[in-house]
Amino acid sequence: MKRLIGLLLALIVVAAGLSFAMLNPTPVSLDFYLGQLNLPVSLWLVIAFAIGVIIGLAAATGRRDHRARGRHRHTHASALAADTSAA
Repeated sequence: MKRLIGLLLALIVVAAGLSFAMLNPTPVSLDFYLGQLNLPVSLWLVIAFAIGVIIGLAAATGRRDHRARGRHRHTHASALAADTSAA
């Protein structure tokens, strides 16, 4: 049932995206320092969304990795403390 709901939701999102792309076909010019690109509004939004996802995933991965290293340091320090007190 969850799979069907997920598939239906994905289908709705794709249909809405295609509809948006068809309603906004006019190119928009974006000026960069080194040049200029003319792409449709819908494509600019997809590019911005993709960049946001990549940055978000990179930040989340770095944060998870940082927590794991902190836990490792804490358990390593506890083990050293236990070894020195036993000796």
